[in-house]
Amino acid sequence: MSQVEIKSKDEIALMREAGRIVCEILDELEKAVAPGVTTWELDALAEKLIYQKGAKPAFKGYLGFPCCLCASVNDEVVHGIPSKRKKLVSGDLMKLDFGVVYRGFFGDSARTVPVGKVSREAQALVDATREALQKGIAAMVPGNRVGDIGHAVQSYVEARGYSVVRDFSGHGIGRKLHEKPEVNNYGPPGQGMKLRPGMVLAVEPMVNLGTHEVALLDDDWTAVTLDHKLSAHFEHTILVTEGGPEVLTRRA
Repeated sequence: MSQVEIKSKDEIALMREAGRIVCEILDELEKAVAPGVTTWELDALAEKLIYQKGAKPAFKGYLGFPCCLCASVNDEVVHGIPSKRKKLVSGDLMKLDFGVVYRGFFGDSARTVPVGKVSREAQALVDATREALQKGIAAMVPGNRVGDIGHAVQSYVEARGYSVVRDFSGHGIGRKLHEKPEVNNYGPPGQGMKLRPGMVLAVEPMVNLGTHEVALLDDDWTAVTLDHKLSAHFEHTILVTEGGPEVLTRRA
């Protein structure tokens, strides 16, 4: 198994800064989410704020992705491309997946924002996905294994009648956006790489109201639920420490 990079104190300090910037910009984007706003306007705001804070976009140009923000609405699971034609309406679920590079280190986070008044069913899905991420984070203690994270997420989600997307996973993060190990949101406990202090992982459950299966749209980026039911997504960048997990992309 390939070696996973253990971050030094100096590297962790830079990743804390990257994480703080990601969180602050997501806070501003969340405030801007409202009926009538286009996903293109949200992306433009994200790009402006990135440069104001002395960072660079993590996603724009990555494998050819055209924007700073992945903006996925309703049945779009992840990697939605912002568009001037996509105007939010009350009842939508807006998924903001966003990252920056700061002095050579990446931060990555996602949240699902209800637009205006959403259905009880939609709100329950959002709440369960947010909590599933917390269950995954709680499993990130030294001596546990990567599989314990996915097991914690899957157990929580499926007990509530939802499904976990299997086509996308979390990942190590640092000098690259995607590093080893892969962090699945499902699977048996006690499997995979052992967690050690200094590891930094991006954990990101994507949870569907119906089937876990997804399909790719013709833009070759946007993944949608196969049954076109709602999906929610939350993500944090997390440091493993002797004292437990430290979330780098959470409000201080």
